[in-house]
Amino acid sequence: MWDEELDARGLLCPLPVLKARKRLRAMAPGQVLRLLASDPAAVVDVPHFCAEAGHALLATAEEAGAQVYLIRRA
Repeated sequence: MWDEELDARGLLCPLPVLKARKRLRAMAPGQVLRLLASDPAAVVDVPHFCAEAGHALLATAEEAGAQVYLIRRA
């Protein structure tokens, strides 16, 4: 399960990561964000962002032509 969802489909790099960072800042530590992105660069950008920021990338999947990421806020 997740606490919040961010639909960043149709946005190009770096917008999905920037919007995810802003949303995660507003969430409590331990909460989970479900991020949907269609930008091909997200497969590199999102894991790198999580590693740099200390967030846990819990899962990745593909759904209806978009990548889905579950990110637990640090």
